[in-house]
Amino acid sequence: MNSLPLGYLLGFLAFLIICSAFFSSSETGLLSLNRYRLRHLQREGHKGAQYAGRLLNQPDRLLGTILVGNNVVNILAASIATLVAVDLWGDAGVAIATTGLTIILLIFGEITPKTFAALRPETVAFPASRLLAPLMLLLLPVVWLTSFISNGLLRILGINPKERSPDTLSTEELRSVVREAGDDLPEQRQDMLLGILDLENVTVNDVMIPRNEIEGIDLNDELDQIVWQLRTTTHTRLPVFRDNINQIVGVVHMRQIARMLTLNKLTHAVLEAACVEPYFIPEDTALSVQLLNFQKHKKRMGIVVDEYGDIEGLVTLEDILEEIVGELSDGDPSEEPEIIQQGENNFEIDGTAYIRDINKALGWNLPSDGPKTLNGLITEILESIPEGAVCVQIGQYLVETLEVRDNRISKARLTLLE
Repeated sequence: MNSLPLGYLLGFLAFLIICSAFFSSSETGLLSLNRYRLRHLQREGHKGAQYAGRLLNQPDRLLGTILVGNNVVNILAASIATLVAVDLWGDAGVAIATTGLTIILLIFGEITPKTFAALRPETVAFPASRLLAPLMLLLLPVVWLTSFISNGLLRILGINPKERSPDTLSTEELRSVVREAGDDLPEQRQDMLLGILDLENVTVNDVMIPRNEIEGIDLNDELDQIVWQLRTTTHTRLPVFRDNINQIVGVVHMRQIARMLTLNKLTHAVLEAACVEPYFIPEDTALSVQLLNFQKHKKRMGIVVDEYGDIEGLVTLEDILEEIVGELSDGDPSEEPEIIQQGENNFEIDGTAYIRDINKALGWNLPSDGPKTLNGLITEILESIPEGAVCVQIGQYLVETLEVRDNRISKARLTLLE
């Protein structure tokens, strides 16, 4: 080695440092790859991604190859640097070579290449995987021996070396991925994806129209009143019942009776004959399940019942879709909005407003695991129906009742406390 010209030795040393940088950056680049994007690129036929995927399927051999290669080149680099330093500075060259090479390897062989690979994993990993694949075969005997010994040590520690952590994402992890998409995914699409993920945590009881707000046809009413109701309704489907909603007869589609209505030939018997059998839904059915059930049974509206069979409310396909895409219709323009801002962090809210809707609209965290509406929440806290203005603090929110009517709180003012 001492007979070789100094230029050759320095050139070989530079080559070894480059090799060290290659192994260091390859390790970081391959392990920093986004596994889901990698699978997508593999399905698209990207050659570099396919090479990288095959290597990552054998993590013990991959890491063994990289570490063996990196250690070999670092040892050779140390030997060459020592020879050069001893020739130039004598015995003091050993200390100089050790110090100098350590700094050089840290900067050019470890920190810089690993930082670059962490920032640009695909740029590094895909080309590197083409070189590492044949190198894995070349170093197979050495890698197999080292892997055999290390796997044996892992088994002694009670760890199965063949065990792999699952690559699947939980629902909460998916939510985090969607929220962190930033500018890559428009806010509206983020909201839609989050809405889909929330369907499994929301039941029909959370989004249904409560029974006291159901618009339906009472067959015991006078025919003139029924005709007027049918001509002025904004709904395409209406439940038909006798006396009360629990005595439901069926559901009528306006299309089925439009002709008779136009010809003034509608009768109680015709209306009842046009009804279809009501579709009943248990109140604790998840929206994700009910959406599929609507599709399976080719229904667009269902009657929500409790565990005793009593009717609790009504839910439509539109109600579920609105959980994903937001409000689909403008509703009655004459209706006052449920939430009216009166000042900074100060809102006047209708007592019938759903707590989930308030939290979504204002980004608040009112307790939603009990009563579904604001009226229900306040009366539960007060344990009575207030007769006038009452103030109560719920967590970080100050609640003041503004209007009580028909045994319920119809309006309240909520203020977010700083």
